[in-house]
Amino acid sequence: MSQSVSYREQGNVVVITLDDGRANAVSPAILTELNAALDQAERVGKVVVLIGREGKFSAGFDLNIMQQGGKAMAQLVADGAKLSLRLLNFPVPVVVACSGHALAMGALLLLSTDYRLGVDGNFKIGLNEVAIGMTMPYFGVELARGRLNNGYFARAVATAEIFTPETAMQAGYLDQLSTSETLLADALALAECYAKLDMTTYHATKIRVRQGMIAAVAEGVAKEFGAI
Repeated sequence: MSQSVSYREQGNVVVITLDDGRANAVSPAILTELNAALDQAERVGKVVVLIGREGKFSAGFDLNIMQQGGKAMAQLVADGAKLSLRLLNFPVPVVVACSGHALAMGALLLLSTDYRLGVDGNFKIGLNEVAIGMTMPYFGVELARGRLNNGYFARAVATAEIFTPETAMQAGYLDQLSTSETLLADALALAECYAKLDMTTYHATKIRVRQGMIAAVAEGVAKEFGAI
């Protein structure tokens, strides 16, 4: 892996760390590296913990590419959508340790995974696409529809409301809050518990539980990016 994505195995768990030294913007390079790390995790069949750098989980898609528009932007968003769909279908549990800010695609990663721990602090979590002049992609709408709690969906998507970690838990972005000191340890402990599951039956049941959302997200990807 590169300096932006690191991979290590610890007991029954794989830890994948995003750290580009900045805001962890989702670029083509990071997507390639993250998919390679997930490939390896899938080969070994171990539960995944995905964590960002301290204070920053991910600020979303690389704005330098997004501001270019055209095919480069469309390809980046399409590849991000395919990553979300992969995570929804992933054969082992994926636990996110949201180490700080999670905006746009960073927040969509939270909605794509199985269990999300956040850090209690002065951090921003949410889908800010509309606030920065971007129409929310179909796949993002369907992820939010499937994972956010009633009463928060329109606020989060249509009016780009940004949440604190505490209110993000109420909205449905997060499942649990930790401190920055215990975040990774808490995520590892949960992942070790998940590792005791039979992964064949886990995956089959996960697909049944998420069948409607997976179909809706896949349809959104095809509708928006079918030609890419």
